[in-house]
Amino acid sequence: MKGTSDNTGKADAARKNAQQTAQETAQEMTQKTAQEMTQKTAQETAQKKTQKTDRERRKSGAGKRIQGKIRLPANPVFVLEGAALAGIAAYLFYDSAVAAVLLLPLIVPYYRRRCREKAEKDRRELSSQFREALTAIITALKAGYSSENAFAECRREMAFQFGEKAMITEEMERIVRGMENRIPLEKLLTEFASRWNIEEINEFAEVFSIARRSGGNLPVILNRTAELIQDRMEIDTEIDILLSSRKFEQKIMNGVPFFIIFYLGLSTDGFFDVLYHNAAGAAFMTACLAAYLFSILLSDRIMAIEL
Repeated sequence: MKGTSDNTGKADAARKNAQQTAQETAQEMTQKTAQEMTQKTAQETAQKKTQKTDRERRKSGAGKRIQGKIRLPANPVFVLEGAALAGIAAYLFYDSAVAAVLLLPLIVPYYRRRCREKAEKDRRELSSQFREALTAIITALKAGYSSENAFAECRREMAFQFGEKAMITEEMERIVRGMENRIPLEKLLTEFASRWNIEEINEFAEVFSIARRSGGNLPVILNRTAELIQDRMEIDTEIDILLSSRKFEQKIMNGVPFFIIFYLGLSTDGFFDVLYHNAAGAAFMTACLAAYLFSILLSDRIMAIEL
């Protein structure tokens, strides 16, 4: 009897285990089925959205496709400045609203010129900030920091010195984030140099990569390189100081012709009437405007002194 009861208990335990296993299997099958149904439903929904989008695109025609390619300018203020100058030139040189429309294409070269000036200003500002970054990096290397930790320390120093939104701080932050993502430091410096196309940064990136691969005394090599780069930067700064007054005079002279025409037209009633609203006068004023624009380009070329 005792053996029979033991067998019965074992059979009950085996039956319970089988039931639990069956329940777990059924739950797993139900979960897998639910996941498959969910994935299938999501795929069908995505396909329907894609098909609907494709139909809408086909219905929209070429007009919206062309509209999708239109991008707003990066510096809309420069566009407004160009439009305002075109309107002023049309009023002073031609006294005509039609001329303002005809002069609107001049916004394009004006916009490009202002963008080049802004890019050059940003490069000069970054170059000046990079000088301080070089000093911070070399100081950290001499203190025993590794290359990666030296750049991290430089990022903190630049944030303290120039602020979080400074260009050099953002570039150092990008380098630190890249190192955290296991990107080689040499590659990050090369990308930094290619983004700005500044000769001093290019030279530093090349020297740093060569010195690190060759296993030389990195602080000494970079210190010598930094001295040469800083000497060149100081010469550039001296040239900018010498030319700053001339550039200011150039800006004043650029506005003098407009002031003269406006002053004569305001003080002497009808002085320019003979030049307005007739073919000969329009041709003469067009020649004057062309000579004025040429003088601006010539003065920019003369002031563009590079070391």
